[in-house]
Amino acid sequence: MDVDLALVGYGGAASLVMSALRDQGVPGLRVATVDPGGVKARTWAFWTGAADPLDPVLDARWSGVDLYGPGGRQRLDLDPMRYAMVRSDPIFRQAERAAADLGARRIGTTAGRLDDDGGAVTVHDADGTAVLRARWVLDSRPVPPAKPGRTFWLQHFRGWWVRSERPIFDPGSAILMDFRTPQPARGVSFGYVLPTSANTALIEYTEFSPNRLDDAAYEAALRSYIRLLGLRDLTVDEVEDGAIPMTDGVFDRRPSPRVVRLGTAGGATRPSTGYTFSAMRRQATEIAALIKAGRDPVPAPAYPRRHLWMDAVALHAWDRGLVSAPEFFERLFRRNPPDRVLRFLDGRTSPAEELALMASTPLLAMTRAAARVSLPARRTRRA
Repeated sequence: MDVDLALVGYGGAASLVMSALRDQGVPGLRVATVDPGGVKARTWAFWTGAADPLDPVLDARWSGVDLYGPGGRQRLDLDPMRYAMVRSDPIFRQAERAAADLGARRIGTTAGRLDDDGGAVTVHDADGTAVLRARWVLDSRPVPPAKPGRTFWLQHFRGWWVRSERPIFDPGSAILMDFRTPQPARGVSFGYVLPTSANTALIEYTEFSPNRLDDAAYEAALRSYIRLLGLRDLTVDEVEDGAIPMTDGVFDRRPSPRVVRLGTAGGATRPSTGYTFSAMRRQATEIAALIKAGRDPVPAPAYPRRHLWMDAVALHAWDRGLVSAPEFFERLFRRNPPDRVLRFLDGRTSPAEELALMASTPLLAMTRAAARVSLPARRTRRA
């Protein structure tokens, strides 16, 4: 046995696990990472309380946000919660320090096949050569759903980190969703603005739809949105883009006895919104606590089954044009306390609160969608 735990794919999810292992003080654990390196920098946004362990590395946080829907501007007071943003670099640096403290081995190659014999897992590289044997493997590489769902969309986006010579942004407020962007024939689009100072912000164009756009279309959409905001003379310092699956398909969180998937592949992405970071943090903390307690590092599902069913209903309703997504989100926030909506997006509401949330949506159309969507399976697992 080479190591107790191997982290295959070393992006955000695995980095959070590495830091959690160090923070939990797991003694004598033999850890290795298998990844070629060169992870692309990205930005995560998430909901948090008044105080958060990540406060020292946050780029910004906001106690109030704006939503622009069909009915106009809606101001959302998030207190006692906050909307926060963190870039990946400090998360990766924390993980590097944790790896050094733990004496973790680093194998700088692309992982290939994982052979699980029930007692340990042999990790191979892309050429099929065995590089490591581990008691457990946490695999955060992206995979398609093991069981296709009724709907498969992407949250795809492009954002510009912009700078202005003049103070034009309000660093105390953000635009969460701005549906004044032209809407696609199938799907929904919106812009958002996350200021980090009076002179700097991340401005992003996002679509929930089946297919990505080409570069020219993203660039045109961003320029159009910036004109809509009335902003001029901006310098673009950095560009971010990506795509996140939004689907009611079932991901196989434990494809073999000693392989556990993390991140989106492990069910951490909320199907109706694409939010992932908070669930990745919960997974990491739980895994470290389980290992410290001498138990198998298999975290609980990121979201309750009833939430996944509600997400499947919403995706189906949007995809079939039964409900307008801008109207859906506007009504959800207008007819509920913001903290209730945010806790729902994190999977932390009670059934009574969820009934109130459902009652605030277009009931007839959502009922039609619900009649076509079955409750998701508990999990898939192969022996």
